[in-house]
Amino acid sequence: MRFTKYQALGNDYIVLEPGQAGLNILTSLVPRLCDRHFGAGSDGVLWGPLPGEGADFGVRIFNPDGSEAEKSGNGLRIFARYLFDRGLVHDKRTYTVRTPGGVVEITVQPGGSPVKVDMGPVSFDSRLIPVTGPVRQVLDEALRLAGRDLRISAATLGNPHCVVLMSDISASLAQKLGPLLEKHPMFPRRTNVQFLVIQDRANIRIEIWERGAGYTLASGSSACAAAAVACRLGLCDPVITVHMPGGSLLVTLLANFSALLEGPVEPVYEGKWMI
Repeated sequence: MRFTKYQALGNDYIVLEPGQAGLNILTSLVPRLCDRHFGAGSDGVLWGPLPGEGADFGVRIFNPDGSEAEKSGNGLRIFARYLFDRGLVHDKRTYTVRTPGGVVEITVQPGGSPVKVDMGPVSFDSRLIPVTGPVRQVLDEALRLAGRDLRISAATLGNPHCVVLMSDISASLAQKLGPLLEKHPMFPRRTNVQFLVIQDRANIRIEIWERGAGYTLASGSSACAAAAVACRLGLCDPVITVHMPGGSLLVTLLANFSALLEGPVEPVYEGKWMI
Protein backbone atom coordinates (compact mmCIF):
# COMPACT_ATOMS: atom_id res chain seq x y z
CA MET A 1 0.00 0.00 0.00
CA ARG A 2 1.62 3.24 -1.14
CA PHE A 3 1.28 6.57 0.68
CA THR A 4 2.78 10.06 0.67
CA LYS A 5 3.78 12.13 3.69
CA TYR A 6 3.80 15.94 3.86
CA GLN A 7 4.46 18.47 6.60
CA ALA A 8 3.18 21.99 7.21
CA LEU A 9 5.17 23.74 9.96
CA GLY A 10 5.89 20.40 11.61
CA ASN A 11 2.23 19.34 11.46
CA ASP A 12 2.50 16.20 9.32
CA TYR A 13 -0.11 14.16 7.48
CA ILE A 14 -0.10 11.01 5.42
CA VAL A 15 -2.11 11.13 2.19
CA LEU A 16 -3.67 7.81 1.26
CA GLU A 17 -5.76 7.36 -1.86
CA PRO A 18 -8.96 5.28 -1.66
CA GLY A 19 -7.57 2.89 -4.28
CA GLN A 20 -4.79 1.97 -1.84
CA ALA A 21 -7.08 1.27 1.14
CA GLY A 22 -10.83 1.08 1.50
CA LEU A 23 -12.65 2.65 4.43
CA ASN A 24 -13.08 -0.65 6.27
CA ILE A 25 -9.30 -1.20 6.22
CA LEU A 26 -8.46 2.44 6.85
CA THR A 27 -10.30 2.85 10.15
CA SER A 28 -8.30 0.05 11.78
CA LEU A 29 -5.06 1.04 10.03
CA VAL A 30 -4.90 4.74 10.99
CA PRO A 31 -3.57 4.36 14.59
CA ARG A 32 -0.87 1.95 13.41
CA LEU A 33 0.10 4.10 10.43
CA CYS A 34 0.33 7.26 12.58
CA ASP A 35 2.37 5.62 15.36
CA ARG A 36 5.80 7.29 15.48
CA HIS A 37 7.56 4.19 16.82
CA PHE A 38 5.86 1.30 15.05
CA GLY A 39 4.45 3.05 11.97
CA ALA A 40 5.23 5.84 9.52
CA GLY A 41 4.37 8.49 12.11
CA SER A 42 2.03 11.43 11.51
CA ASP A 43 -0.54 13.77 13.04
CA GLY A 44 -3.27 12.24 10.90
CA VAL A 45 -4.32 10.65 7.62
CA LEU A 46 -5.95 12.38 4.65
CA TRP A 47 -8.07 9.93 2.67
CA GLY A 48 -8.66 11.17 -0.85
CA PRO A 49 -9.25 12.45 -3.40
CA LEU A 50 -12.89 11.46 -3.12
CA PRO A 51 -15.90 12.55 -5.22
CA GLY A 52 -16.62 16.18 -4.34
CA GLU A 53 -20.44 15.97 -4.38
CA GLY A 54 -20.72 19.46 -5.83
CA ALA A 55 -17.11 20.46 -5.07
CA ASP A 56 -14.07 19.73 -7.23
CA PHE A 57 -12.66 17.16 -4.77
CA GLY A 58 -13.50 15.51 -1.49
CA VAL A 59 -11.32 14.40 1.43
CA ARG A 60 -11.82 12.81 4.83
CA ILE A 61 -9.49 13.60 7.72
CA PHE A 62 -8.56 11.07 10.41
CA ASN A 63 -6.84 11.75 13.74
CA PRO A 64 -4.10 9.42 15.05
CA ASP A 65 -6.57 7.82 17.48
CA GLY A 66 -8.78 6.81 14.54
CA SER A 67 -11.47 9.43 15.15
CA GLU A 68 -12.52 11.67 12.26
CA ALA A 69 -11.97 15.42 12.14
CA GLU A 70 -14.46 17.71 10.42
CA LYS A 71 -11.83 20.12 9.09
CA SER A 72 -8.09 20.81 9.28
CA GLY A 73 -6.38 23.92 7.94
CA ASN A 74 -2.94 22.33 7.65
CA GLY A 75 -4.45 19.07 6.44
CA LEU A 76 -6.29 20.91 3.67
CA ARG A 77 -3.17 22.79 2.64
CA ILE A 78 -1.28 19.49 2.52
CA PHE A 79 -4.05 17.89 0.50
CA ALA A 80 -3.94 20.83 -1.92
CA ARG A 81 -0.18 20.42 -2.37
CA TYR A 82 -0.68 16.69 -2.96
CA LEU A 83 -3.25 17.39 -5.69
CA PHE A 84 -0.79 19.86 -7.23
CA ASP A 85 2.06 17.35 -7.14
CA ARG A 86 -0.18 14.71 -8.75
CA GLY A 87 -0.98 17.14 -11.57
CA LEU A 88 -4.68 17.28 -10.66
CA VAL A 89 -4.69 21.08 -10.10
CA HIS A 90 -2.61 23.99 -11.31
CA ASP A 91 -1.09 26.94 -9.46
CA LYS A 92 -2.98 30.22 -9.13
CA ARG A 93 -6.26 28.40 -9.70
CA THR A 94 -8.93 28.41 -7.02
CA TYR A 95 -10.83 25.17 -6.57
CA THR A 96 -13.09 23.63 -3.95
CA VAL A 97 -12.71 20.70 -1.56
CA ARG A 98 -15.52 19.11 0.42
CA THR A 99 -14.77 18.04 3.99
CA PRO A 100 -17.14 16.72 6.67
CA GLY A 101 -16.99 20.28 8.08
CA GLY A 102 -18.05 21.95 4.83
CA VAL A 103 -16.68 23.07 1.47
CA VAL A 104 -13.55 25.24 1.36
CA GLU A 105 -11.84 27.18 -1.43
CA ILE A 106 -8.12 26.62 -2.01
CA THR A 107 -5.53 28.44 -4.10
CA VAL A 108 -2.09 26.93 -4.73
CA GLN A 109 0.62 29.48 -5.41
CA PRO A 110 3.30 28.98 -8.13
CA GLY A 111 5.48 25.97 -7.44
CA GLY A 112 2.98 24.40 -5.04
CA SER A 113 3.66 26.58 -1.97
CA PRO A 114 2.43 28.60 -0.16
CA VAL A 115 -1.16 27.43 -0.17
CA LYS A 116 -4.12 29.67 0.73
CA VAL A 117 -7.37 28.24 2.12
CA ASP A 118 -10.66 30.05 2.65
CA MET A 119 -11.65 28.23 5.84
CA GLY A 120 -15.12 29.79 5.92
CA PRO A 121 -16.82 31.76 8.70
CA VAL A 122 -15.83 31.43 12.34
CA SER A 123 -18.79 31.26 14.72
CA PHE A 124 -18.86 31.74 18.50
CA ASP A 125 -22.43 30.42 18.82
CA SER A 126 -22.71 27.82 21.58
CA ARG A 127 -25.24 25.82 19.56
CA LEU A 128 -22.90 25.38 16.61
CA ILE A 129 -19.64 24.63 18.44
CA PRO A 130 -21.31 22.98 20.51
CA VAL A 131 -20.98 24.14 24.14
CA THR A 132 -23.39 23.19 26.92
CA GLY A 133 -25.47 25.73 28.83
CA PRO A 134 -27.63 28.63 27.66
CA VAL A 135 -27.52 29.82 24.06
CA ARG A 136 -24.81 32.48 23.84
CA GLN A 137 -21.70 33.77 22.17
CA VAL A 138 -18.98 31.93 24.08
CA LEU A 139 -16.52 34.77 24.66
CA ASP A 140 -14.24 35.54 27.62
CA GLU A 141 -15.92 33.24 30.12
CA ALA A 142 -14.50 32.22 33.48
CA LEU A 143 -13.58 28.56 34.04
CA ARG A 144 -11.94 27.01 37.08
CA LEU A 145 -9.73 24.08 36.06
CA ALA A 146 -6.96 22.17 37.85
CA GLY A 147 -6.71 24.87 40.52
CA ARG A 148 -6.41 27.69 37.97
CA ASP A 149 -8.82 30.47 37.01
CA LEU A 150 -8.97 30.58 33.21
CA ARG A 151 -10.62 32.92 30.70
CA ILE A 152 -11.92 30.92 27.76
CA SER A 153 -13.67 31.56 24.47
CA ALA A 154 -15.03 28.95 22.07
CA ALA A 155 -15.39 28.93 18.31
CA THR A 156 -16.11 26.68 15.36
CA LEU A 157 -14.98 26.57 11.74
CA GLY A 158 -16.85 23.31 11.28
CA ASN A 159 -14.74 21.80 14.08
CA PRO A 160 -14.77 22.90 17.75
CA HIS A 161 -12.12 25.06 19.45
CA CYS A 162 -11.50 26.37 22.96
CA VAL A 163 -9.20 29.41 23.14
CA VAL A 164 -7.60 30.21 26.50
CA LEU A 165 -6.26 33.75 26.86
CA MET A 166 -3.11 33.80 29.02
CA SER A 167 -0.14 36.01 29.89
CA ASP A 168 2.39 33.21 29.35
CA ILE A 169 2.26 29.81 27.67
CA SER A 170 4.46 26.75 27.22
CA ALA A 171 4.40 23.26 25.78
CA SER A 172 4.19 21.78 29.27
CA LEU A 173 1.16 23.95 30.07
CA ALA A 174 -0.61 22.79 26.91
CA GLN A 175 0.20 19.17 27.72
CA LYS A 176 -1.15 19.55 31.26
CA LEU A 177 -4.35 21.50 30.65
CA GLY A 178 -5.06 20.49 27.04
CA PRO A 179 -6.38 16.98 27.79
CA LEU A 180 -8.61 18.32 30.57
CA LEU A 181 -10.18 20.92 28.30
CA GLU A 182 -10.46 18.56 25.32
CA LYS A 183 -12.71 16.23 27.33
CA HIS A 184 -14.38 18.82 29.57
CA PRO A 185 -18.14 18.17 29.97
CA MET A 186 -18.97 21.59 28.49
CA PHE A 187 -17.75 20.29 25.10
CA PRO A 188 -19.98 17.30 24.23
CA ARG A 189 -18.00 16.55 21.03
CA ARG A 190 -14.65 17.24 22.73
CA THR A 191 -12.63 20.19 21.47
CA ASN A 192 -9.33 21.42 20.09
CA VAL A 193 -7.54 23.74 22.53
CA GLN A 194 -5.38 26.82 21.93
CA PHE A 195 -3.45 28.65 24.65
CA LEU A 196 -3.14 32.24 23.43
CA VAL A 197 -0.79 35.15 24.17
CA ILE A 198 -1.35 38.53 22.48
CA GLN A 199 1.97 40.01 21.31
CA ASP A 200 0.61 43.10 19.55
CA ARG A 201 -2.32 43.98 17.30
CA ALA A 202 -0.87 42.00 14.39
CA ASN A 203 0.83 39.07 16.15
CA ILE A 204 -0.27 36.33 18.51
CA ARG A 205 1.42 33.21 19.86
CA ILE A 206 -0.32 29.92 20.60
CA GLU A 207 0.38 26.47 21.99
CA ILE A 208 -1.94 23.74 20.74
CA TRP A 209 -3.60 20.60 22.04
CA GLU A 210 -5.53 18.89 19.23
CA ARG A 211 -8.57 16.74 19.77
CA GLY A 212 -7.63 13.15 19.02
CA ALA A 213 -3.98 14.00 18.31
CA GLY A 214 -2.52 15.62 21.43
CA TYR A 215 0.22 18.23 21.57
CA THR A 216 0.86 19.64 18.09
CA LEU A 217 3.56 21.94 16.69
CA ALA A 218 1.13 23.79 14.41
CA SER A 219 -2.50 23.76 13.34
CA GLY A 220 -4.25 25.76 10.66
CA SER A 221 -7.75 25.64 12.08
CA SER A 222 -6.34 26.42 15.54
CA ALA A 223 -4.55 29.45 14.11
CA CYS A 224 -7.82 30.68 12.58
CA ALA A 225 -9.83 30.11 15.76
CA ALA A 226 -7.28 31.88 17.97
CA ALA A 227 -6.97 34.80 15.55
CA ALA A 228 -10.75 35.13 15.31
CA VAL A 229 -11.13 35.19 19.09
CA ALA A 230 -8.34 37.78 19.44
CA CYS A 231 -10.01 39.99 16.84
CA ARG A 232 -13.55 39.47 18.22
CA LEU A 233 -12.37 40.50 21.69
CA GLY A 234 -10.90 43.69 20.20
CA LEU A 235 -7.31 42.71 21.02
CA CYS A 236 -6.03 42.41 17.41
CA ASP A 237 -6.67 43.78 13.94
CA PRO A 238 -8.08 41.53 11.16
CA VAL A 239 -4.71 40.59 9.63
CA ILE A 240 -2.81 38.46 12.13
CA THR A 241 0.39 36.42 12.03
CA VAL A 242 -0.04 33.40 14.27
CA HIS A 243 3.23 32.12 15.75
CA MET A 244 3.41 28.46 16.78
CA PRO A 245 6.30 26.17 17.79
CA GLY A 246 6.45 24.83 14.22
CA GLY A 247 6.36 28.24 12.52
CA SER A 248 3.96 31.00 11.51
CA LEU A 249 0.75 31.25 9.48
CA LEU A 250 -1.01 34.33 8.17
CA VAL A 251 -4.73 34.65 8.99
CA THR A 252 -6.89 37.35 7.38
CA LEU A 253 -10.36 37.83 8.82
CA LEU A 254 -13.07 39.28 6.59
CA ALA A 255 -16.07 41.30 7.75
CA ASN A 256 -18.16 38.20 8.56
CA PHE A 257 -15.21 36.55 10.35
CA SER A 258 -14.47 34.29 7.40
CA ALA A 259 -10.86 33.20 7.82
CA LEU A 260 -8.29 33.13 5.02
CA LEU A 261 -5.30 30.98 5.95
CA GLU A 262 -1.94 31.02 4.15
CA GLY A 263 1.33 29.20 4.74
CA PRO A 264 3.96 26.78 3.39
CA VAL A 265 3.69 23.05 2.69
CA GLU A 266 6.49 20.58 1.94
CA PRO A 267 6.57 16.95 0.78
CA VAL A 268 8.53 14.63 3.07
CA TYR A 269 8.60 11.20 1.43
CA GLU A 270 6.70 8.49 -0.37
CA GLY A 271 6.47 5.07 1.24
CA LYS A 272 5.04 1.59 0.99
CA TRP A 273 3.19 0.17 3.99
CA MET A 274 3.63 -3.59 4.37
CA ILE A 275 0.21 -4.79 5.52
